[in-house]
Amino acid sequence: MAAPTATASLNASTYSPGDQMTLTVSYGDADTRPVTVTIVVTDAQGNSSAPVKVTAVIDPLTLSVADDSGRTWAKVSDNGSVAVHRAVA
Repeated sequence: MAAPTATASLNASTYSPGDQMTLTVSYGDADTRPVTVTIVVTDAQGNSSAPVKVTAVIDPLTLSVADDSGRTWAKVSDNGSVAVHRAVA
């Protein structure tokens, strides 16, 4: 399995105490992939149900954010490939 990749950037390089810090993380994994399972039920007379589909992700990703000061980072958004977190300096 491939190792996940990530890049990150902050909205500024310096902050004053109390400033809003915005962290943007782009991440991915080449071998994370969705899979769709289709189910059809057939009885002894050959009657079949309509297909039913369910999906799952193989090798899902989990993103966590921490810094060395113990600051709490709140998730603002995450679409599965780009996440935005905020904290107060």
